[in-house]
Amino acid sequence: MGYFYIFGTIFFTVYGQLVLKWRIGKFGSLPEGWKEKLIFLLQLLFDPLIFSGFISAFIASLFWMAAMTKFNISYAYPFMSLSFVLVFLLSVFLFQEPVTVHKVVGLSLIVIGIIVTSQSL
Repeated sequence: MGYFYIFGTIFFTVYGQLVLKWRIGKFGSLPEGWKEKLIFLLQLLFDPLIFSGFISAFIASLFWMAAMTKFNISYAYPFMSLSFVLVFLLSVFLFQEPVTVHKVVGLSLIVIGIIVTSQSL
C-alpha cells in the first residue's frame, strides 16, 4: 500500500504542474504594473482549473503524509523524481516543448538514481 501512496503523490503533483502550465499559458504574461499583477493573479486564482491544480497539490500532500508512515524519507523521496520525468514527457506531447540531449541525459541519470536508491530497502 505504501507504493500506492507514493504513486498518488506523484500523480497529483504531475497533474497540478501540467494544469497550471496549460491554464496560465491561456492567460498570457504577467503584466508590468503591481496593480495589474494583482488583478492578473486574482483572475488566475479564481480559474476553476487552476484552482484544481492547487487542490491537487493539497491531495498530493495527503498522499505524501500517508507514504511517510510506510517508508523512510531517504527511501521514498527519490521516487518523487519520477514527477520530473513524467512532467518532461507529458510536456513534450501536450505543449510541444523541445527534447534536448541534455534533458534526456539528465532524466536518465534521475531514473538510474531511483533504481539504485530503490535497491536500498
